[in-house]
Amino acid sequence: MEITLNIILIIIAFGFLAAFIDAVVGGGGLISTPALLAIGMPPSLALGTNKLASSFGSLTSAIKFIRSGKVDLNILLKLFPFVFIFAAGGASLATMLPAQILKPLIIIILSLVLIYTIMKKDWGNVRTFSKLTIGKAVIFVSLMLIIGFYDGFLGGGTGSFMLFVLLMFGFDFLSAAGNAKVLNFASNLGALVLFIILGQVDFVYGLIMAVSMIIGSYVGAQFAISKGVGYVKILFIIVTAVLILKNTYDYILQLLQH
Repeated sequence: MEITLNIILIIIAFGFLAAFIDAVVGGGGLISTPALLAIGMPPSLALGTNKLASSFGSLTSAIKFIRSGKVDLNILLKLFPFVFIFAAGGASLATMLPAQILKPLIIIILSLVLIYTIMKKDWGNVRTFSKLTIGKAVIFVSLMLIIGFYDGFLGGGTGSFMLFVLLMFGFDFLSAAGNAKVLNFASNLGALVLFIILGQVDFVYGLIMAVSMIIGSYVGAQFAISKGVGYVKILFIIVTAVLILKNTYDYILQLLQH
């Protein structure tokens, strides 16, 4: 692919916007992957290249959240390697199985997440999380590993799912966003390693996009930390709603083609 100034500007602009949103609630792949497809990149290459750029983005916002004290490192450091491995496993399965089989299920789960978040008015405003009991810890770890696997396999909405699980366990929206970002970095990295092994990463475009994603993530995380819980909640609802529409659209399109 020939590198032109137009293409570089498109990648930088959409990379920044994607990372700004992704830094807080995830869902940035909805912007950055189509941007890579629009410049003529084949789908598998676009997914791998997006993973490269968004790994830099999620690392930046994870560091920003850690520095602000919004992250529970004692829990996350134990989980990190497992989420990484499961995401790599999911990505390897994605090369063999059509990801579309999960679409209807994803639409249903995201819809339930959205309804629940809107219905529970004060939910996620105050942090009620204390310690994980053994039973809760098993459920928590299992859910995060499933989401890690899902990120490698399909990827859209990973941030939303991780955030939702953290909210269920009593985190407020801001600390949930911070913790989700660190785990999202683990799953991004796991999937990325596999894409690199398979040769599905365009390093030139990926690194150009990575630069704008680092800036976007930094600004996005800073914005969330200064605005607080309310801003994160609104953004979470918007992104989840867009994810539902996008997945439903894809699914209907797929049904019509058969």
